[in-house]
Order: sequence, then structure tokens, then C-alpha cells
Amino acid sequence: MPNTSDEYKRQAMKDLAAGDKETLPDNDENYQSFDDFAQRSSREERHNLFSNIFNSDRIPAEQMEPELQKAVANIKPNQRDDVAREFFNHLKKRGLSDRDLEKQLGLSTRDPNRMKTDDVGKLASFAYHSHPDIFHDVLADQPALVKFLSNPLVGAALGAIAAKWMGKK
Repeated sequence: MPNTSDEYKRQAMKDLAAGDKETLPDNDENYQSFDDFAQRSSREERHNLFSNIFNSDRIPAEQMEPELQKAVANIKPNQRDDVAREFFNHLKKRGLSDRDLEKQLGLSTRDPNRMKTDDVGKLASFAYHSHPDIFHDVLADQPALVKFLSNPLVGAALGAIAAKWMGKK
């Protein structure tokens, strides 16, 4: 697996040249931007797409974690609260209490309204690594986080989506 940004870029270009791409279901939708896609696509469409793009076979956790920290820092504070709340709700259904997660992950608080950017990033990284299905569920419900990810492979996949949007015009 590549371990530098240049290697990731080369791999992304190689994947694109080989025809590896992510596509949206072929329908009559004409999305104008990622925000438009996030608002008008179904939760199922977003979940399926994000499940294909964001997995540890494609992007290892050690590469994704810093990207998640940056993305969390760029979303609006109320969206950050919502993302944290979603992670806690989904993880609680798996038997992981917010109190246990606070201790295990070294969070400054377990109150989503008072969490720091770093805390939400830790929750997102934990879910990506340990509970990828929960990670995909939260992204499908809170897609604002996705548009701030910058990993070259993520960029290549989102670029393929953008090409599909532009190709329908």
C-alpha cells in the first residue's frame, strides 16, 4: 500500500487509467454539485457509494485518520455536533457506551455539543477502523464530512462522480 502523497497520486492515476472508478446509479438525476448530490440523493445511494469509496482496502486507517481530523475541523460546529451524536448513537447500538468510548478514546467529553474537533475526529477514526459499517451509515446520514476529505484516492473517486455529473449536462 502506498505510504506517501506522491505514491497515492501515482496509484490514483494508475487506478483511473485502468478504469477503476466509482459511479452513481444510472438514473435521470443531474446533480449540480456535491452539496446537491448530498441533498437530493437517497440515503441508500450515499451509503452504497461511500461504502465503495471509504474502506480500508482502498484507504488504510493510518492514511484516513489525518484526513478525518482535517475534514471534521472544516465542517460547521452544528454539523460536527450532529456527526458526533450519530457516531455515539450507532456505537451505542453495538453495546459501546458513550462513557466507555470517552475513556477508551481519550475524549475530553462525551457530550456531542461540547466536543472538540479532535474528539469527533477520534470517534470517526475509531468507527472507520473498528466499525466501518457504522462509519458508512454516519457518512450517509451526515455527508457534509465527505466534501472536506482530501486524500488523493478519495479525490479521484469524487472526481469520477463529478465527471458523471458534468457528463449529464
